[in-house]
Amino acid sequence: MPVLTRLVPSPLVVDIRAGALDDLGTILADQRISASGRLAVTVSGGSGAALRERLEPQLPGADWFPVAGGTLDSAVLLAEQMRSGHYDAVVGLGGGKIIDAAKYAAARVGLPMVAVATNLAHDGICSPVSTLDNDAGRGSYGVPSPIGIIVDLDVIRQAPPRFVAAGVGEAVSNISCIADWELSYRETGEAVDGLAAAMSRTSGTMMLRHPGTLDDDDFLGALAEALVLTGISMNVAGSSRPASGGCHEISHALDILYPTRSAQHGEQVGLGGAFATYLRGDLDLCGQMATVLARHNLPVTADQIGFTDEEFIAAVHYAPQTRPGRFTILEHLDLDPTAIRDAYTDYVKHVSTTA
Repeated sequence: MPVLTRLVPSPLVVDIRAGALDDLGTILADQRISASGRLAVTVSGGSGAALRERLEPQLPGADWFPVAGGTLDSAVLLAEQMRSGHYDAVVGLGGGKIIDAAKYAAARVGLPMVAVATNLAHDGICSPVSTLDNDAGRGSYGVPSPIGIIVDLDVIRQAPPRFVAAGVGEAVSNISCIADWELSYRETGEAVDGLAAAMSRTSGTMMLRHPGTLDDDDFLGALAEALVLTGISMNVAGSSRPASGGCHEISHALDILYPTRSAQHGEQVGLGGAFATYLRGDLDLCGQMATVLARHNLPVTADQIGFTDEEFIAAVHYAPQTRPGRFTILEHLDLDPTAIRDAYTDYVKHVSTTA
């Protein structure tokens, strides 16, 4: 009987520990990512730039490229700047915006990319997607996922707590994403990739049940691993489906309708995931999610991130338009604004007694 398997794109190296950056040059050389040391290192004007002085002695053959931000124009410009450099790999050093720009630029010039995260705000550190601002607002672009992930917990502890906590919301929302995917299977026959679903759900459950806090290295390591697993789950599925459901549609709607006021992505999808879980009728799980979000100072109601009830209701109503063809609890219920208002009012009452 033949043994049939599938090849899953995954990082060559995942190094999550305190002090990992002290070994950055050795890691890249030992893993044969860049034995010659010819690297294009992209940095932000914030945390990445602050680390440049520390890391330059480790990377004597590297060229450094400041990136203005997470825009499509910045990523395209970065690719043009790197095109004639004859590099072995691209290193994205910074937060999610810099890593997403580096992933996109690396894809354009055909180079492998290593993500060195300075915060844990979302699953972009390992996902095959770059989310970049463009003239139309914000777009998601398919790219190869990073071949290396390096997370120095000493650096993560220095990041603004809000940027790290947002990653908890991102991971916990996976539970809602998988429930939406399974709902689509029952209602539309959409195929569910069991391995991708298991990896994504494991990531969410890990964060739902972990008793630690942002001050705890064990918790930070678990969060980083959860975000890496989420990224790999998207590689397995060949799409963002394992980590993007109605919760992400709500977040995208907030970004589109209120572009100057939207909160951290992880904050919005965490709230969206709890509300979508309530809409599915799983009140116990909704309460668990709200409790965990609140424990990490993440929002569980719209007013906690500066939106009125009416603004949030408008975003939920608009949300299905952000992902045409994707079926979630929002498309299934197809609620009008009045029904959304009633459901949200009941949701707020429910989480106020649990969170």
